[in-house]
Amino acid sequence: MKSTLVSTSVLTNVVHQKPRLTKAGISPYLFLAPGFLLFLLTIIYPMFRAFQISLYEWNVMPGNPNQFVGLQQYVREFHDPVFWRALENAFFYMIFTVPLQIMIGLAIALLLAQKFPGRGLFRALFYLPVVTSWVVVSLLFKFLFSTDYGFVNWVLYNGLHITSHDIGWLDTRWPSMITIGLLGVWKGVGWSMLIFLAALLSVPVELTEAAAIDGAGSWRSFRSVTLPSIRLTLGFVTIMLVIGSLNVFTSAFIMTGGGPQQETEVVLSYMYHQAFLFLDFGYGSALAFTLAMIVFAISFAQMRFFRGGVARIIR
Repeated sequence: MKSTLVSTSVLTNVVHQKPRLTKAGISPYLFLAPGFLLFLLTIIYPMFRAFQISLYEWNVMPGNPNQFVGLQQYVREFHDPVFWRALENAFFYMIFTVPLQIMIGLAIALLLAQKFPGRGLFRALFYLPVVTSWVVVSLLFKFLFSTDYGFVNWVLYNGLHITSHDIGWLDTRWPSMITIGLLGVWKGVGWSMLIFLAALLSVPVELTEAAAIDGAGSWRSFRSVTLPSIRLTLGFVTIMLVIGSLNVFTSAFIMTGGGPQQETEVVLSYMYHQAFLFLDFGYGSALAFTLAMIVFAISFAQMRFFRGGVARIIR
């Protein structure tokens, strides 16, 4: 009799729990739905639309027919030396800026995670470049690194007499790309610092104290305790910085305009020139879609790496 009552009670609980599980299963999708719809509308639809336009000789005049050319724009892209140079410049910018932003941002975050007077002020000061306008700071850097009247050349040539002539920071390809990269690092360090700082403050103090009791020094504690604890944050920062660096546009466009002779074009500035200067929207869309696929492939590989591979490296 007793076992029958217990069975009945368990069965009753199961019956009562079923509606709650059903609600829990639907609720996350309801919360995700607005964001997912916005993602479809602002990201996925423009991507498919860009791919569609890239298959045509797109006529911007309303009512005029568009000629279907298939994958001809992508074949043209493959044989276009300016596209490959722009892609090379974008990868150079990524390789130059991402490691520096991670290392400097993490170092500053480690310092600002300590307790000392005025650390709130320093956190605000390091984050200040992030909230400044890309246009404003690009114009500022263009003035600072100008060949004839730039402040940097004045300091190096007239002030410290380190150089024997004014340096053309923005007149040739690689000095221009380095200058644009310096701006990217200066403006992006505050963002990575803030993300790393939030992650460091969430690491349990008991773990570092236990490491200290076991005789681990600062470097050993950082490598064996802190770094594994912020592994996912490190992956997130790296992925976001890589995506942002491959999409560099404003600073390169304002500081050099792709010149001289298209030597400092990046993919997005080249796409802008093709679409809005030469009105070649078909080729411009092919450039944009190709860059989106490259960014997607690299981001996917990074996600797989940070899920497993980096954990083995840290160990």
